Amino acid sequence: MKYIKAIDKENKECIFCVKPRESEDKKNLILLRGEKSFIILNAFPYSNGHILVVPYLHTPQIDALDGPTASELWKNTVLCKNVLNKAYRPDGFNIGMNLGRAAGAGIEQHLHIHIVPRWNGDTNFMPIMSETRVVSESLEDTYDALLPFFKELSTIS
Repeated sequence: MKYIKAIDKENKECIFCVKPRESEDKKNLILLRGEKSFIILNAFPYSNGHILVVPYLHTPQIDALDGPTASELWKNTVLCKNVLNKAYRPDGFNIGMNLGRAAGAGIEQHLHIHIVPRWNGDTNFMPIMSETRVVSESLEDTYDALLPFFKELSTIS
């Protein structure tokens, strides 16, 4: 909650607009750039491999997306699921969007899709006890582990 409340104060400009304009994909955790959207690691992951698919269009409204953008968002969401299956072999996924602050959107001004790999037994007491999640892999290691799969699978589809 501290993160969500601080977003308006900390970020004058939308990070989902700023990061793709820069040319430092590894530093910015951008795994793949499409024509209408990009794929980026979540900097505050719920679990290892938590990925976001983000349109370049700055909008909080899903109905503001044109057909080609919506289609590419879904195509990249499926790609993320396939990459995570190959790289980590999770037991399941949470895939979805939080539209609006009341729905839990941390960055509410720019919609994005979460792809979160899940494993049987991956919940624990840490979030309840200390507002902490246990993520056993660094973002840099996750980036390095997933990037080859994005290169391989994005050329197939």
